[in-house]
Amino acid sequence: MKVFITNIIPEAGLKLLRDAGIEFEEWKERRNLTPKELIEKSKKNDAIIIAGYSVIDAHFLHECKHLKVISLHSVGFDRVDIAEATKLKIPVGNTPGVVSAATADTAFLLMLAVSRKAFYQYRRIMNGEWNFFEPTAGLGVEPYGKTLGIYGLGNIGFEMAKRCVGAYNMKVLYHNRNHNEYAERELKAEMVSFDELLKTSDIISVHTVLTDETKGKFDKSAFSLMKPSAIFINTARGAIHNEEDLTEALQKGTIWGAGLDVTNPEPMAPDNVLLTMPNVAVLPHIGTATIETRDAMATLAAQNVIAALNGHPIPYPVNPEVYDTVNS
Repeated sequence: MKVFITNIIPEAGLKLLRDAGIEFEEWKERRNLTPKELIEKSKKNDAIIIAGYSVIDAHFLHECKHLKVISLHSVGFDRVDIAEATKLKIPVGNTPGVVSAATADTAFLLMLAVSRKAFYQYRRIMNGEWNFFEPTAGLGVEPYGKTLGIYGLGNIGFEMAKRCVGAYNMKVLYHNRNHNEYAERELKAEMVSFDELLKTSDIISVHTVLTDETKGKFDKSAFSLMKPSAIFINTARGAIHNEEDLTEALQKGTIWGAGLDVTNPEPMAPDNVLLTMPNVAVLPHIGTATIETRDAMATLAAQNVIAALNGHPIPYPVNPEVYDTVNS
């Protein structure tokens, strides 16, 4: 059995594959595979691990319907046509649970960096501008006692809220399809409408998956409802916010600041005006970029492959109904 891996992943996952007697090939060039290259590589293998920006669309799936599993080195699966994979009886696995703490840390980091204009102040030092003390210049804001609004209160959102409550005694509002009773009990979180979340939150942090419903959700209309003192944080997917509308909202003072670990498009161009704004902090999608978390992600990705290649249901399926399809 052979596996193709679209990027270099941590040794923790590779060791599991070796120990299971599974051969693998890693793509080691510092560029993304073209769709044609991915198809050609996948046709020579029994499974693939996707670690990067590859799109698994219907064309790919029909060209590679022999695959026993598509294992994602990520929690997000918006680049995969899940419905088509299920029709073709191809299980798709991801890495749930293990990314929550690291991603929440990144959201918390961005909240603080924006509130204190940290990236801007660092650039001032680099530009030789730290030469005179001005008591009223470049001031930030404090998060203590403010209201945190979580859009998508799942595991990551809960971890972000827990940090904000513990460190800054923040009130937590959230907008979900369903109630998160655990968060309501543990953090006194309150579920509100989307408009109410926008109007009353001092910091809004996005932790939802990218779907047709959430794509472009934070647009000009949404930003216009937010407080002029509000901070917008997105560590989920860049397409959830409209970047042109976000830029305009910041330039016009419709909102106070923004912290992004994901951008739209991604990667962000180095001349993007957001990178020059004092009240904006941008990171290059590093939400899960810790040794511990990436090791855990590689482990789960490998476990999905090992199970599938041994004829067993994968432990972390995105489309568990594929097994109902197989058995029907």
